[in-house]
Amino acid sequence: MTDRLTDAHLNMPLFPLSGHVLPGGTMRLRIFEPRYIRMVKEACNGTSCNPIGMCMLNDQGQVDNNTHIHPIGTAVTIVDFEQLKDGLLGITVAGQGLFKVQQIEVQDDGLRVGHVCRLSGWAPQPLAEQDQFLATQLEEIYKTYPELAVEYCTEDLQQADWVCLRWLEILPISATAKQELLQHDDCNAALEFLRDLVLESKQ
Repeated sequence: MTDRLTDAHLNMPLFPLSGHVLPGGTMRLRIFEPRYIRMVKEACNGTSCNPIGMCMLNDQGQVDNNTHIHPIGTAVTIVDFEQLKDGLLGITVAGQGLFKVQQIEVQDDGLRVGHVCRLSGWAPQPLAEQDQFLATQLEEIYKTYPELAVEYCTEDLQQADWVCLRWLEILPISATAKQELLQHDDCNAALEFLRDLVLESKQ
């Protein structure tokens, strides 16, 4: 997977969300809180956009001690922005690489900035023939719900790691479960999880 999280980007603003984007994926966002408008402006203040840390919300955590933010997040870059019909700022972000939050600083306006270390993410792995149904079913979901779809090619659908990441983005399972799967060096645990889940849903 592409990883543009470099050593120069070990501090980044954090954006906790209930929706999830992972490396290789994209997400459209509506920005309205002043702290996040500032985050976007600062991220795009220069010749290239600096990364933003998209984090999963922890329902069991507390805002006052920042435990509402799960530690594994995705560094994203802003690839498009527009003014929406309701006057709000709309941006599209693309997932680059994974990171783990080590420390969080809360700024005056409530924006959280994380000191993070980069994670290598899952090793590339071809999708086995017996798991092709995962790619086929994913394509069917994208055709049925085009708002969920990301740009992809035939080669992407042949990669087990890419397919698993896209499933984890859209599945309505707990963020804690996703965090546990993302901690592995490869996608095999996610593959096993998805095989059982998708096959069970088709029965």
